[in-house]
Amino acid sequence: MAGGAPIVGVSGSELGRRQWAIAFSLVSTLFFTWGFAYGLLDVLNKHFQVIFGITKTQSTLLQLAYFGAYLVFSPFAGLFMRRYGYKKGIHLGLSLYTIGAAFYWPCAKYEVYGGFVACTFVIGCGLSALEVAANSYITVLGSPKYAAARLNFSQGWQGVASFSGPLIASRWFFTGKNATSLDTVQYVYLAVACLGITLNVLFYFTYLPEITEEKLAEEMRGVGIMSDAEPFHKQYRTIFGFIAQFCYVGAQVAVASFVVNYLTEGEFGLNKTDSQASNMFSYCQITFTVGRFVGVVLLNFIDPAALLTFYAICCTVFCIGTATATGVAGIACLYCLFFFESICYPVIFTLGTKNLGVHTKKGSALIVMGVAGGAWYPSAQGALADRTSTHHSYLVPMTGFIVMLVYAAGIVITQGNRDGFRISNVDEIQKKRASIVSAGSGKGDLPGANLPSAVETAERTSKEKDSANLPIAEQLDSRNSSTSLG
Repeated sequence: MAGGAPIVGVSGSELGRRQWAIAFSLVSTLFFTWGFAYGLLDVLNKHFQVIFGITKTQSTLLQLAYFGAYLVFSPFAGLFMRRYGYKKGIHLGLSLYTIGAAFYWPCAKYEVYGGFVACTFVIGCGLSALEVAANSYITVLGSPKYAAARLNFSQGWQGVASFSGPLIASRWFFTGKNATSLDTVQYVYLAVACLGITLNVLFYFTYLPEITEEKLAEEMRGVGIMSDAEPFHKQYRTIFGFIAQFCYVGAQVAVASFVVNYLTEGEFGLNKTDSQASNMFSYCQITFTVGRFVGVVLLNFIDPAALLTFYAICCTVFCIGTATATGVAGIACLYCLFFFESICYPVIFTLGTKNLGVHTKKGSALIVMGVAGGAWYPSAQGALADRTSTHHSYLVPMTGFIVMLVYAAGIVITQGNRDGFRISNVDEIQKKRASIVSAGSGKGDLPGANLPSAVETAERTSKEKDSANLPIAEQLDSRNSSTSLG
């Protein structure tokens, strides 16, 4: 690794079944941590409006701090993990997560809104490190064909945690004397801090195989996939993936941030109490979670870019319906919107980090930085809600879904021009390997006949690097002076 001694590791395909299962299960537990924190964050918006007497726009400072942390800290997390590996990155993230949650206690005791904002920023820094580590690790933990399905399954546990938050809030934040106090907030976040400590200890005593970028690149080049030979600033799928993720996450967060307000405004025939609205919000999150597990099944068979294109169209349509329909029709559109949001984040992540090889952790950090879109979309929606109504403010997140649609459709068109249009999911590495085997006994003019030479070149270059025993960054520079790590 650049800046330190190389980390000895493996590729995901080299792990035994038992090693794979333990690593996958353990890392998947991390998704529960930020799902729970995120689920609580959305209902705290409404609670703090009552406690501190602030406007909807002011209450979105929590979102600004939480998601702004991703923009600030994700690059550092990516660099940290390139040098020290995934496991130490997870320890860093859990430590910051625990510290931020623990300091909610004095903020609640002394009723300091600015303190809540600062603690939320620290929690966001911790979660950004966990997301860079966990999302990236799950993506490369096996065949690229099922990367989107794996990540959707792991992120499904985030959905389970996200609806637990509103359920707790409906019982402990919005009823009786708790509706006008912060007593229960401090106890809930003390439990969150204890969860962070427990997970940190668990990871410390558990072996986690280190999947390195060099091993991933070696596996790719072994079948003639050389996409990481380009410098990072030319990895356009990743760069545009950041833009799509930024706009999508902003839209998703904006949709969730004002659900309680949306359901409690009687102007449009809804007129629910805060407790009822918090319960209904938890049902929205359950719908989201069900959609994510449904997506796991679909992504085993359907090309991720094609499925994301369809889901993006549905998100756009139902977001318009949420903003314009009234009564039960508006609620129905809201539930449908949550369902079709379900697969979007993990699929954008896997599309944006696909076949990055030596750029994997840097690309993962960039895509996770896209989560920062959640920092400003809610503020824009809150400003419109204060001027008009929460109902009509749902036109703001629609713009984010349109950007996601353009990204997904663009990948479908690019794939179609290169390999022909397809709906079914394909393992490109297996396909390339089969092509090499087929071409090995054929004539030089057969398709794919040039691939064995690419493989031999990659293997020869790899042996030269090993004998030189140079740091990885220098090895890459010596291989091709025009290629850099971006």
